[in-house]
Amino acid sequence: MTTATNMRNKKVNNTGNKVFAGLSSGAGWFILVTLAAVAAFLIVRAYPAFTASAEEMAGQSILQGRSFWGYVGPLLFGTVISSAIALLVAVPLSIGIALFISHYAPRRLAQTLGYLVDLLAAIPSVIYGLWGARWLMGNVDPVFTWLSNNLGFIPFFQDYMPPARNITTASLVLAVMILPIVTATIREVFLQTPRLHEEASLALGATRWEMIRQAVLPFGRSGIISAAMLGLGRALGETMAVLMILSPGFFVNFFLLKPGQHQSIAANIAAQFPEASGLGVNILIATGLVLFVITFLVNMAARAIIARRAEFSGAN
Repeated sequence: MTTATNMRNKKVNNTGNKVFAGLSSGAGWFILVTLAAVAAFLIVRAYPAFTASAEEMAGQSILQGRSFWGYVGPLLFGTVISSAIALLVAVPLSIGIALFISHYAPRRLAQTLGYLVDLLAAIPSVIYGLWGARWLMGNVDPVFTWLSNNLGFIPFFQDYMPPARNITTASLVLAVMILPIVTATIREVFLQTPRLHEEASLALGATRWEMIRQAVLPFGRSGIISAAMLGLGRALGETMAVLMILSPGFFVNFFLLKPGQHQSIAANIAAQFPEASGLGVNILIATGLVLFVITFLVNMAARAIIARRAEFSGAN
């Protein structure tokens, strides 16, 4: 009785809770402040490019005789199309790998594969660029040659010329680069599927694939979208791998096998920045601001899709 009374009278020490709450809040505010600082830097440094006169812009060799938006448009197109192709390749592969690890592979094999997939995310982008330039281009050359010779009537496959320094090769490298983060995210979502949902589906006579289609995939739909958006964010901002592989061009077309047609914003900034000066630097930063805005809008759209899908997903 005395012990219970002493415990009630003892003052509770909340110092640890307060410290933890302060650190957590500080970390959250730090992210917001950093994002605001990056946005402010881009806006301030890009402002001269948006307000420069036509005469000032015409004197900039970096624009190659184009207006600012005529310069940004092809770069934005190349960025979007390379990222889109990378997603089309990476997301189905990631779903298959995640399903194999989470529902098909033996435990020991699943752990090994999961570790190897996570290890791919630690490889520097310049290594991926070297791999794409020195190995992948030579191995896809016969495939691209066959596609151009037999399906050349389709604009996608017209006028292929070796070596394969085109947007498709760059996109394949991007697909390999985003594969680890997409696979890891989807795998963790699939592993969170309620065991009772899976057992109920199997008890009703469903095969393993039918159980996955009825229980696992609906539950993980929002997670798949989240993983795809994470991969898209990585692909949109990738620089070195694209710079080392792609033969740059400033066109808006769908000649996916033809070299010298496309370029991404990030790779163009990396290529042009060392020799840029004055207003040319502001122009490159302005293109970076455009990429920043596009990435921000893509993530906002993803959040909206996830929030809407969550109402109908198995997670609820």
